[in-house]
Amino acid sequence: MKIEVTAEVTSKVGKPGGDRLAGVKNIIAVAAGKGGVGKSTVATNLALALRQHGATVGLLDADVYGPSVPTMLGEPDVPPGQQAGQKITPSVHWGIKVISVGFFVERDGAVVWRGPMVHKLLQQFLEDVEWGELDYLIVDLPPGTGDVSLSMAQSVPVAGAVVVTTPQGVSVSDVRKAVAMFRQLNIPVLGVVENMSYFVCGHCQERTEIFGHGGGVKMAEDMGIPMLGQIPIDTRVRAGGDEGRPIVNAAPESPAAKAFAEVAGRVAAEISKQNARVLKVIQTA
Repeated sequence: MKIEVTAEVTSKVGKPGGDRLAGVKNIIAVAAGKGGVGKSTVATNLALALRQHGATVGLLDADVYGPSVPTMLGEPDVPPGQQAGQKITPSVHWGIKVISVGFFVERDGAVVWRGPMVHKLLQQFLEDVEWGELDYLIVDLPPGTGDVSLSMAQSVPVAGAVVVTTPQGVSVSDVRKAVAMFRQLNIPVLGVVENMSYFVCGHCQERTEIFGHGGGVKMAEDMGIPMLGQIPIDTRVRAGGDEGRPIVNAAPESPAAKAFAEVAGRVAAEISKQNARVLKVIQTA
């Protein structure tokens, strides 16, 4: 199946947001029920894949306690900055605007904050950063169902959420809780990404499903949400994340990069469908 994404992106309508992020058409949360499933890898490569399709994209690293996005993206083309009395300007990496607490703390320093401080930081990233005009703002949420997700839902109109899992049973179980959380917050779940889905040997081409088989697919079917894609295990994903060269840019012809591109196309399609549903409800109300 070939999916084409154009830069003619619809916007989220019908939910109160005031002037906050007025230039951002769609806010997409990327979440996982537990850590270690590659959520930040998915968020980063999803943002870059949408950019490659022609959209204007920002990436907000809201994983306050484990901000890995700065490492994954490498040195910025334009560093973040702020002049007296003005908003923070996000850094620019690979053509996308990025903000992260990792830019403002020591690389090996621990962020030891209580919930109210985390909420205040998120508010600052939403209100005091000059995001400008964006088709998509990807928000990399912390794992689990804690304060940041609730703050996001209460602060801005989130167009939808992408949940990340591995095929492993314990990961799928935790992601079910994340889906339930978004539904409780009235945030549409755009679909599931099954990361580290399988490994293909570079020598014999044998496919090995290291973390099990079909957990994400079955969960998507059981919960009635789309399966957005299955990302294979590729050492270049790991190496690119460590070196600041995400695979979508570093090896665009690789199976993993192509899988991310397909996920981006499906996410864009789901956003368009969600926005069309909301608009129809408004028009018939």
